[in-house]
Amino acid sequence: MATALIAHDDCYDHVTPPGHPEQVARLDAVLGALKDMDLVRVAAPMAAEADLLRIHPQEHVDAVRAAAPSEGWRSLDADTHMSVGSLAAAYRAAGANVRAVDMVLGGEVQNAFAAVRPPGHHAERTTPMGFCLFGSVSIAAKHALDHHGLKRVAIVDFDVHHGNGTQDLCEDDARILFCSTHQMPLYPGTGHAHEDGAYGNVLNVPLPDGAGSKAFRDAMERLVLPAVDAFKPELLLISAGFDAHADDPLAGMRLVEDDFAWVTEQLCDLADRHCQGRVVSTLEGGYDLEALAASTAAHVQVLKERGA
Repeated sequence: MATALIAHDDCYDHVTPPGHPEQVARLDAVLGALKDMDLVRVAAPMAAEADLLRIHPQEHVDAVRAAAPSEGWRSLDADTHMSVGSLAAAYRAAGANVRAVDMVLGGEVQNAFAAVRPPGHHAERTTPMGFCLFGSVSIAAKHALDHHGLKRVAIVDFDVHHGNGTQDLCEDDARILFCSTHQMPLYPGTGHAHEDGAYGNVLNVPLPDGAGSKAFRDAMERLVLPAVDAFKPELLLISAGFDAHADDPLAGMRLVEDDFAWVTEQLCDLADRHCQGRVVSTLEGGYDLEALAASTAAHVQVLKERGA
């Protein structure tokens, strides 16, 4: 078996305004960090309309499509912008997650990493926000359940910002467990511990500014890993945001690359126990380019070793 790296040059064409942290250079940093790894490299397809409609209503898809500018930028909110190439990039990001699920569940590879942008975990059912247009990891989860017939899928999100979009899209589906560690208070202001989903299928673990490695690992060991273990998923999805790194300019969680390698190992252990080792990870945040590159390399190196 092996590890797939799914990407597409269209993701370079999602151009944000000057000074925006979710910049094209992020993709250069990620792909540069992975260029010498022995990975199965796959071009991300465009998501089909049916893939998007598994989680978003038609009016959301139509509104995002209509917002795409013919030149320059269009601002959807203070943080979220579209350029001429953004729509195609968002379709590729969603399509990469669908392709990753198909490859992993089809036995082509053991696990997969989708190196795509824009990210997705803030996009709510009818609201693009937080740099995100479509809920890519939620699309992956619903595809695995509805197309492949799985009964249980877990999503673990260790981005420093709460995945409010993923929660909004998945909290009413008992087949999906969503677990998130995130800094609080911080954008988007959701993710309180009492938010537990319609079926107790949401676990939010807010951590304070400056929490650091010990608090993060303790939260994972006491709360997140046992919850995933008890759920017994048939596929494990990861929203891999690396903006909890100590060098990231948007937050203050103060993690280091070893923390991302450690949590990936722990999640792969659970995948070995319940999912035949099947893991799909997708890039979310991470805005210091050097930290992003090093953290992504640490994360994917573990996937590669576990997929060998």
